[in-house]
Amino acid sequence: MKLLTRLGLIVLLCFSACKNDKKADETLTALVDWQPTQNYYKMHLTEAMQYLDSLAVTPAESAKAKIYFSKARMAFKKAEPYASYINPVVGHRANGPGLPFLTDDSQKVLEPVGLQKIEESIYEGIENETAYQKELRLTKGLLEILKGNIAERELNAERFFIATHQQLMRMVSLAIAGFDTPVSGLGLGETQESLQSLKDVYALSIQERVKAADAQLDLQFQDQVEKAIAFIATYKDFATFDRYTFIREYFNPITRSWVAIRKASDVWEPVTNKPYNFDAPTFFEEDSFNVEYFREITNRNPSEAQIALGKRLFFDKNLSKGKDMACVTCHDPKLAYTDGKVTNMNNTGSPLKRNSPTLINSVFQRAFFWDGRAETLLAQISGVFTNKEEFNSTVHEFSEEVLTDSTYYEAFKEVFGTRRSWTNDETIKALSAYISTLNGFSSKFDKNMRGEENTFTTEEKLGLNLFMGKALCATCHFMPLTSGTVPPFFTDTEKEVIGVPETAANKELDDDLGFYFMYEEPIQLGMFKTPTVRNAALTAPYMHNGVYESLEEVIDFYNKGGGGGLGFDLPHQTLPFDNLELTAEEQQALVAFLKTLTDVPEEVVY
Repeated sequence: MKLLTRLGLIVLLCFSACKNDKKADETLTALVDWQPTQNYYKMHLTEAMQYLDSLAVTPAESAKAKIYFSKARMAFKKAEPYASYINPVVGHRANGPGLPFLTDDSQKVLEPVGLQKIEESIYEGIENETAYQKELRLTKGLLEILKGNIAERELNAERFFIATHQQLMRMVSLAIAGFDTPVSGLGLGETQESLQSLKDVYALSIQERVKAADAQLDLQFQDQVEKAIAFIATYKDFATFDRYTFIREYFNPITRSWVAIRKASDVWEPVTNKPYNFDAPTFFEEDSFNVEYFREITNRNPSEAQIALGKRLFFDKNLSKGKDMACVTCHDPKLAYTDGKVTNMNNTGSPLKRNSPTLINSVFQRAFFWDGRAETLLAQISGVFTNKEEFNSTVHEFSEEVLTDSTYYEAFKEVFGTRRSWTNDETIKALSAYISTLNGFSSKFDKNMRGEENTFTTEEKLGLNLFMGKALCATCHFMPLTSGTVPPFFTDTEKEVIGVPETAANKELDDDLGFYFMYEEPIQLGMFKTPTVRNAALTAPYMHNGVYESLEEVIDFYNKGGGGGLGFDLPHQTLPFDNLELTAEEQQALVAFLKTLTDVPEEVVY
């Protein structure tokens, strides 16, 4: 479910950052006149609003309405980088999913508005004219807010480069996957517009500085953008677009050049408080993401000693009072940090309710446990410790072997300066530090994407293209993390209602209510976190209840339209109910692609 669970906080952080980034190197910023670029963003936002006005006086079912809508979206995409950078909350509402959502502050369910909701009305038919006109009016209001934000916030080098980086991420993770335009399929054309816009703002801002520093780089970048636009133009069908070739041969060269351009322009030194490593040449590198940004603010930059202590605790069954359970009990490195079971057993020998998810890349999540009830890794570990069915303990109830082990005392003293005994918080921080290192971005997929290998088979290429296209997988499992953590801000992890059955016979809906327990809102009934599909070949059985033993069964479930497609009563399902109409060959290609995502960090088991 595309919920705005943290966006209120994001606004505060964003405006705080906007104030702070004025303190950035103003000498460098002054080297470029940013006003023409700022005017460019504002002009195209105005243009988008004008097309919404045209839609208001045009029958929604007419061909002209689709033309005006397309033009409104194209204009918005040219303003989106800066508009959504300045105000992520409003930017997301203006161009977010056409689904109801629960607000942070009032816990009220708001009806969807924005361009995607208008898209549904125009392409699938309006329910009533009054509601449609309200959609147009509210969406225009959102764009007016964004336009005011652009006018109020002076563009500078830091804002320009961060906003551009975010837009590049939108192209590769959202636009070419169809997330922005799920009904109209306009994503490819919008990617062309975004690329052209990148070239436009480059010319309006830093091009002359780059040309002076490296004329060949300037020509190379422009040529790469033109070739990428031309490549997209050769495809008229969204479903058949060759995303593998586009990313590897056309998009990644642009990002490599953009990193070089930023350095050649010499107007901004990258910040370290964002999700990205701005020096990573593509989004598919081992270090493309800034791990420190994703660690809890109270546990950033852990020492090697803290990580080592966390690792030792992770494998030590003496951590539990009964000396029979450690983190590794449910998260085995040999099984990509899962346990290979439908569900593990609780501390009384009865089965737990839910399957054990992988810990690999878990630091990049913004929701933990299957129902997403914990917002941080620290909270998740604490929840396991105090869960009566799991560790069922506090630090004072660990086994005597742990509490009297002098080597633990010395280790905690070294890391935290503990004098007598260590605290629950310190134990959790050490474990969190270790778990946050369990990351893998050197799978066959990654190596092929960044050009280190050329080993993808024809079937694997088809599978990737289906994953990001016809099969709609990447509209929830966003590239490149392949999880529900939403780009480009990475501040939320989505939860979805997909209708998982109770058994593989697909006859009854599972009775687990998921996130519904939190607020008991109907839209959250049966809602669960969207996990990563990296290492999926090693993490069977699948779904929150371990109902499916094979990837083939999982893909068959989605192909049939999820629980709604199986006939379950799910008025708030977030998947399309329709059969995806994947052939047997296409389904097998998806399995082949998922197997290329395997990359388990090497580990020594204590």
